[in-house]
Amino acid sequence: MRDEYDFSDAKANPYVVTARRPVTMNLAGQAIDYFKDMSKETGIPYQNLINLYLVQCAREHKKLEFV
Repeated sequence: MRDEYDFSDAKANPYVVTARRPVTMNLAGQAIDYFKDMSKETGIPYQNLINLYLVQCAREHKKLEFV
């Protein structure tokens, strides 16, 4: 390793906007079970499935229906 590094030509990370941020949420057991079952079918971790679904909802501007 070098003793010093020159970052004078460094550029900002263009992907920082799309970076994930950790959050803590309380979710209904039924919702977790649903995504865990889907995880077994797809082989994708259930946390990733929840994230994919939420991103899809945001992208499509879906609105929650209160019944």
